[in-house]
Amino acid sequence: MNLPLMAAGVLSILIGAAHSFLGERLLLGPLFRYGELTKLLGSTTFARQTLRFTWHLTTVLAVGIGVIVIVLSLSPVDPKTAWVLRAFAITFAISSLVSLGGARGKHFSWWVFLIIAVLLWTGS
Repeated sequence: MNLPLMAAGVLSILIGAAHSFLGERLLLGPLFRYGELTKLLGSTTFARQTLRFTWHLTTVLAVGIGVIVIVLSLSPVDPKTAWVLRAFAITFAISSLVSLGGARGKHFSWWVFLIIAVLLWTGS
């Protein structure tokens, strides 16, 4: 078993789950209760649904990548697998930079993304 890859996969799943749970409780729920949303296609309901499904779609993607990485951690890394893992590593590194810059370092996700990127690159 490739421990850096296993750790990266588990972290990806955990950050996805945290994103969904905390986002719903701390951002989406209060926003929908107290915030004034724009009408999309004539409805604030559609705006709420769009925000909610796009928020949770990010979670689905993080969990899916995590599962793929965990499965790949169970076998030796060949050159094709290394390409996939490095593409994921670069994706998480860019996500780290976007989070760091976008939230000016106040949101903790940037360092989790960076750790995942380093683990993926190391494991590949």
